[in-house]
Amino acid sequence: MTTIERTVLGAGIDRVDGAQKVAGRAPYSSDVTYPGMVHAVLVRSAIAAGTIAGIDASAAEGEPGVLAVITPYNAPRVARGPESGFWRQPPPPLQGLEIAHHGQYVAVVVADSRERATAAARHVAVFYRPGDPVLALDDPRAETVRDPFGSDQTRGDSAAALAAADVVVDAEYTTPDETNNPMGLFTTVAAWDGERLTVHDATQWPAGARAVLAGAFGVPEEGVRVLAPFVGGGFGAGLRVWPHVILAVMAARVVDRPVKLGLTRPQMFTGVGHRPATVQRIRLGARRDGTLTAIEHESVQPSAVNDDNIVESVTQVSAVGYACPNVTTRDSVRRLNVPVPTSMRGPGDAQGHFALECALDELAYEIGVDPVELRLRNYADVHPELGLPWSSKALRECLEVGAERFGWWDRHPTPRATRRGDILVGYGMAGVSFFWFQQPCAARATVDREGRAFVRSAATDIGTGTYTVMTQLAAERLGLPVDRVRVGLGDTDLPRAPMQGGSGMTASMGSAVHDAAANLIQAFLDLVAGDIAAPLRGRRAEEVLAADGGLRLRSDPASGESYREILERHDLAELTADGSAAPANPQELGLAPAGPFAARFAEVHVDADLGRVRVARLVSVVDAGRILNVKTARSQIIGGTVGGIGMALLEETVTDPATGRIVNGTLGDYLVAVNADVPDLDVTFVGEPDRFNPVGVKGVGEIGLVGVAPAIANAVFHATGRRIRSLPLTLDKLL
Repeated sequence: MTTIERTVLGAGIDRVDGAQKVAGRAPYSSDVTYPGMVHAVLVRSAIAAGTIAGIDASAAEGEPGVLAVITPYNAPRVARGPESGFWRQPPPPLQGLEIAHHGQYVAVVVADSRERATAAARHVAVFYRPGDPVLALDDPRAETVRDPFGSDQTRGDSAAALAAADVVVDAEYTTPDETNNPMGLFTTVAAWDGERLTVHDATQWPAGARAVLAGAFGVPEEGVRVLAPFVGGGFGAGLRVWPHVILAVMAARVVDRPVKLGLTRPQMFTGVGHRPATVQRIRLGARRDGTLTAIEHESVQPSAVNDDNIVESVTQVSAVGYACPNVTTRDSVRRLNVPVPTSMRGPGDAQGHFALECALDELAYEIGVDPVELRLRNYADVHPELGLPWSSKALRECLEVGAERFGWWDRHPTPRATRRGDILVGYGMAGVSFFWFQQPCAARATVDREGRAFVRSAATDIGTGTYTVMTQLAAERLGLPVDRVRVGLGDTDLPRAPMQGGSGMTASMGSAVHDAAANLIQAFLDLVAGDIAAPLRGRRAEEVLAADGGLRLRSDPASGESYREILERHDLAELTADGSAAPANPQELGLAPAGPFAARFAEVHVDADLGRVRVARLVSVVDAGRILNVKTARSQIIGGTVGGIGMALLEETVTDPATGRIVNGTLGDYLVAVNADVPDLDVTFVGEPDRFNPVGVKGVGEIGLVGVAPAIANAVFHATGRRIRSLPLTLDKLL
């Protein structure tokens, strides 16, 4: 595939939506109001397993301003939403008396104000027949589902290779439950107009939400409109249609008025998913020179007892990360009485890389080969499974440039050998990748008589910069200044778009915008094809260049005319064209699609007496294909890296092992990285435009987090000589 020429692309321009956000004018779902709108508040289960024996809502119903109390005993019937292409929806709420986890919604109170609904919700009396919850991965009662993702892989004979290996590393690594915790609390506003439904939601996938809601409430999909022009963060939490969304729509139908339902922070911990814990066993076999001969990687993670959610494979990185002839990867899930897990930034790969990259560090110290050199010796020049050359890959450059920028080769290689007074200094690294992801997408482009472009698609922007890079891309393709291009997102009345997740939006929507712009240029050429006054009459698309607000001949840039001139001569107010794109076939292209790659280098300071760990430096070198906006791309890597620091040192969702209650379900108790935890972060981009899509991008949203935790963990080992194999790396594990 050819890639587009660069003019405004790559420039680190400010976010086009930045002024709106700073001024408080960006419309989030929590800002939406309707005339006559009322408010819904949720009642959550106080047990983790069992059944509801009865509900007494009479006191709540008698509270001032209360319009309805909806429980399993009077709730309208709704269907389980259809599969969305990636996930089957959670069971719809209030459709039965079974309790599957602590915090499950058991009632919803609707009143004329949020305060009155909250007060009334406290008067809903719920009676239970408690059961004995299954809460631990090692509980023998837990149902086990093997290969739930269909991604288990076997290449060669890993058992025989391990038996014959010169060196074997065999270790178990664990990661805890973590909660996405976007800044914006999820809010849904639902309004019915007969059988037509409008929903404002904090969703990362408006089109998916539309399909689910139509199926759940038995209305035509074209009768549902979902609006999410801005989302206050998601990190994966907004990818599914959660029970509170169904309840907002249900409540609006019951009271026949628009309803707003906003989650509290504790409800965000139980109602919109979380990164599931993992227990991973990894075995590496190698020759004495560091050449890998075998990898076996097994992972167990929890899922909810009543959910068929597909959470991403944890072990897939070991199948494709390095050149190794004998590989076995296995994932399994155990069903527990826990809230439904979901994707969280860097899903699957974040946990899997922690085990793989730490195990490689263990191997490097065992055989006396430098950790960077070990990875270079096992570099996969072709895709290990497909045997095809990568569509692009600059991981070698990431490792080499990162080592140079960090000063890696100057460090003392012996653990616990570098001190500054009472502080132990350690250096660690990790080489990382993220899976390739691209989905079909459609877009529409319009140019009007004023020489302004309007490009739109039903995708949303969760803060990643989609508005900005799509503005730049459209400006590039149509030959317009950036300030003459407007992008519309977050409305299912626009051309269908995939989810904002998996680092796939820029490739998916970017390719669709690329196609729409090309079709629009062709539409202008078709318009002047029979126009004797047109300097571009009879010209083909490859003969013209979009520049200076119009079309010019490539061979003679002085010959051409503006969009305004063409439209005025044909008495048209505007011209519009649609575009679409779908992922290419690897076999047809003869290429293996490559996601982004990166190398992480971390310096940590560990208090020798107290065990307190501080990250002093982090260097990230990233291959993300063509960078459309270096400023927003760097911001994405910095944001992800901060999340990686949290994953390494702070974040852990703690569940009471007796009751199933999350005990740290507030931001006062659940620790996230703040300014004091974050050093200056060095970010460098390397690599070339990717060949698997016409824009040449690979995405930067997820790779920013992946690999940070193992780099820090490896640095802690180098500082202290103690190998900590469970996250987070808290001081009690170092004392």
